[in-house]
Amino acid sequence: MPDRRLLRRRASRRASRREFLGALAGASALGLTRCGDPPPETPEPKAEPAPPPNIAPPEPSPEPAAADDDAALAKMIGGLLLVGFRGARAKEGDIVLRDIAERHLGGVLLFDRDDILGDHKRNIESPAQLRALCGELQAVAERTVLIAIDQEGGYVNRLLPKYGFPRTESARHFGRKDKPDYTERAATKTAALLAEAGVNLNLAPVVDLMVNQRNPIIGKVERSYSADPEVVVRHASAFITAHHARGVLCSLKHFPGHGSSRADSHLGFVDISDTWTRRELEPFAALIKAGLADTVMTGHLFNKTLDPDVPATLSRAVITGLLREQLGFSGVVISDDLQMGAITSAYSFEQALRRALAAGVDLLTIGNNVGYSPDTVARAVEIIGEHVSAGRLERAAVEAAHARVLALRDRAARAPAPEADAPA
Repeated sequence: MPDRRLLRRRASRRASRREFLGALAGASALGLTRCGDPPPETPEPKAEPAPPPNIAPPEPSPEPAAADDDAALAKMIGGLLLVGFRGARAKEGDIVLRDIAERHLGGVLLFDRDDILGDHKRNIESPAQLRALCGELQAVAERTVLIAIDQEGGYVNRLLPKYGFPRTESARHFGRKDKPDYTERAATKTAALLAEAGVNLNLAPVVDLMVNQRNPIIGKVERSYSADPEVVVRHASAFITAHHARGVLCSLKHFPGHGSSRADSHLGFVDISDTWTRRELEPFAALIKAGLADTVMTGHLFNKTLDPDVPATLSRAVITGLLREQLGFSGVVISDDLQMGAITSAYSFEQALRRALAAGVDLLTIGNNVGYSPDTVARAVEIIGEHVSAGRLERAAVEAAHARVLALRDRAARAPAPEADAPA
């Protein structure tokens, strides 16, 4: 679906040149005639020269076109989206290339499995294929595109041995050993693979505390390093340092902490009001203070002690008040997938986009892997533009988010070239 014009052109009418000159002449006559002065001589009338044949009179200079403003806003909005797509290669005419080139899509999210079709034919088939795909995506971009992946290791692992990638271990495995050098060596191998492929943003590490070991989406699947904040910080620091050495950015997740939950936010509403404590903020705070937080990913977690109305991703009190103002984070905030049940069970797509941006989220993740639409980017750009036009969302929020995302993309562009061989 093509983008529609986001803002209505404002019509304006100007006085004609003849009206303007007539008004000016009248004003001049009033100003030149003073009491006691003789009346001015009346000049002989002069015939106006005939205009040259077949030449139209000059048009007034146009004011800045509203269309230019529409295009600038649409370009900014496109840059605030991180969207999944189908295809192991990107060829001319594919929607993902059009979204990048024409709608200025800020980032793409890679999956190995298509959860809708139920197969492992989405974006990843082999190291060589992945490298070619990333090159095709960047080739049409005006500015470096964020190419993101969830490569935590263990349960959340897109680069599987079946595609020719090495086996990985879970965060819990490294936390139990508690040898940061060991964690860093393993993370270096992962980062080298990502850099070689052209993936510049790893949506990891998880810095949630292992508060509830029966937690279905964190504890049971060993995505947390430990219940001890200091252990989590040690190993997350090692993980991030290894990625930075290879020019790959990271994301701390899931703010303000998913480790104490009893339910999975992929499936529906998750209330952590009675289980969460401020101790779960400690890894985020320490890593932000250490300058190791490239981005922070939100969790779709409801906590009435932080916001009595909406989950964290949609909460200005949590994102702007707690994360930005109290913890001092000034970088890019990424939403968890807005197609997850914790959001879709209570909010429409239109509501989720507006509320997340108003809360202070910068990059809106739409995995396109729960419900798929080739028009996702076009639709999101249109919806957000209409929110701005109608005054439901401040343009300043879009501009601030856009500036932060561009700075992150520029960092990705300055990444060092990958070395020829991955470390042993």
